[in-house]
Amino acid sequence: MTTSIRRMILGAAGAALAVATLAAPVRAADFINVLTGGTSGVYYPLGVALTKIYAEAIPDSRPTAQATKASVENLNLLQAGKGEVAFTLGDSYALAVAGDAEAGFKAPLDKLRTIAAIYPNFIQIVASKESGIKTLADLKGKRISVGAPKSGTELNARAILGAAGLTYDDFAKVEYLPFAESVELMKNRQLDATLQSAGLGVASIRDLASAVPITVVEVPGAIIEKVGAPYVAVTIPAGTYTGQEADVATAGVVNFLVTRSDLSDDLVYGMTKGMFDHLPDMVAAHAAAKAISLDDATKASPAPLHPGAARFYKEKGVK
Repeated sequence: MTTSIRRMILGAAGAALAVATLAAPVRAADFINVLTGGTSGVYYPLGVALTKIYAEAIPDSRPTAQATKASVENLNLLQAGKGEVAFTLGDSYALAVAGDAEAGFKAPLDKLRTIAAIYPNFIQIVASKESGIKTLADLKGKRISVGAPKSGTELNARAILGAAGLTYDDFAKVEYLPFAESVELMKNRQLDATLQSAGLGVASIRDLASAVPITVVEVPGAIIEKVGAPYVAVTIPAGTYTGQEADVATAGVVNFLVTRSDLSDDLVYGMTKGMFDHLPDMVAAHAAAKAISLDDATKASPAPLHPGAARFYKEKGVK
């Protein structure tokens, strides 16, 4: 083979490789990291469901679900470009946009954009029956877990307990633990109560209620009014957990699905459309998703809608 022929063959091969590379680009936007929460909460199974939806609905996407400490960590990771989608509580979201240092945000997080308001979290305060705790006032002098430090749950705990006139100094012991770890300590009689901010029927409390008799503690309307927005009055229906024989009034906070401002409009449009086109798959992952509504998706957001999400809502006639 002559040198000139060899050069022609190599040149053709190189050109073919270049064409193939152009035909199948690898873009950062192809990677969709969904920031969730602890594996025993609600965010995680819903996040896993989203990755399956994205894999089918968005061509060439590479979705993954990451277990985290939930809201506060999720928002900071999103701002830092270490995730594409995040679940968060509405109050944590508002504090992130404002840059509340005490809540865990050193500066305003200006890259956050809303995909959708989704379902409400229920502030669920559960005590062991043998602790004798029946009201918020009964928590004084007891051992309680309030969620991971500066997590969305812990911010909820500070707000609700504070409105009830309780500080962490009023408890015999305060643990800052994720849901599953809190439940294990309660099973072992090392804690009297746990406050968990999650969707109804959260796996951790179901697990606890199946192991020991529990009391679901009421958060009265007067306490909710004192805290104010974004907290609202909601009800934990009777029978949500084993041994819960009556409805229990408590506080609720809306959750949001959030993304970054620098993601392409097409990608975020695809993520928004994918979720709403496959809501039954979300409900199959966790019953909390039954409350996700297209009509409520654009309401009360602490940050602007991402243009890609806004395009989807415009097509659907949602304002």
